[in-house]
Amino acid sequence: MRSHYCGQVTEAQLDQEVEVCGWVHRRRDHGGVIFLDMRDLKGIVQVVFDPDTVEAFGLAERVRSEYVLRVRGLVRPRPEGTVNSDMNTGAIEMLGLELEILNAAETPPIPVDGVIEVNEETKLRYRYIDLRRPDSAERLLFRSRVSSYLRRYMDDNEFNEIETPMLTRATPEGARDYVVPSRTHDGSFFALPQSPQLFKQLLMISGFDRYYQIVRCFRDEDLRADRQPEFTQLDVETSFMDEDGIMGLMEEMVRGLFAELIDVALPDQFPRMTWAECMFRYGSDPMSAT
Repeated sequence: MRSHYCGQVTEAQLDQEVEVCGWVHRRRDHGGVIFLDMRDLKGIVQVVFDPDTVEAFGLAERVRSEYVLRVRGLVRPRPEGTVNSDMNTGAIEMLGLELEILNAAETPPIPVDGVIEVNEETKLRYRYIDLRRPDSAERLLFRSRVSSYLRRYMDDNEFNEIETPMLTRATPEGARDYVVPSRTHDGSFFALPQSPQLFKQLLMISGFDRYYQIVRCFRDEDLRADRQPEFTQLDVETSFMDEDGIMGLMEEMVRGLFAELIDVALPDQFPRMTWAECMFRYGSDPMSAT
């Protein structure tokens, strides 16, 4: 249906016909010439419709923001003085030859361009619209890049990614369990894991000496700044490795993560303090000691 993502149509495609699919980010009517900024996950490309292409131009007149379209067009250089150096596609535009409306849209309840601040309740109610906003979309893409890096690093260091059960029996940990009633055993319940602690220990004594998992954990407790009912963590367990070995491995992972994803250089060795110094300077949190 499409030959290119919107944000990947560049000067490499000059004088070629391409097809893109996506959402109308912005529409402008300049006295007989219609400009549509087409958006997908990779970015935005400008499409121009003129009256010479009668059918496509007629459809473009009906189009409004957030319509979902398929567009076939000829890639050409932008006119002198209109190049936008802030965009990957800023040196080119598409001359629209064919347009198909895949889905019409009402005026969105949230401005998708992200300029206007929206309260959290509204964003959650219209989450599928909020995720079209650049800042919200980038957060999900950033999490995806973090997970990808972590998996590559752990795989390169000979760790095995192993899934552990989500429905299990209750085990005493630091919070209450979320429970799930059993359909086949009346009065019995499964518990959602607060962590894969028991399962990864079983893996260690079974000989799987390097385990990791990017895993969802659940804790039925009140919200606090450092506590969430559900969260995702990189869970790691090793055998036959001393504390300097595991600390060095994790420090190297974090250094690489910061350098690759946000271009921040961390020190070759992280600052460390002894337990005695930590207790002297900060004391003990009674909540975490129970």
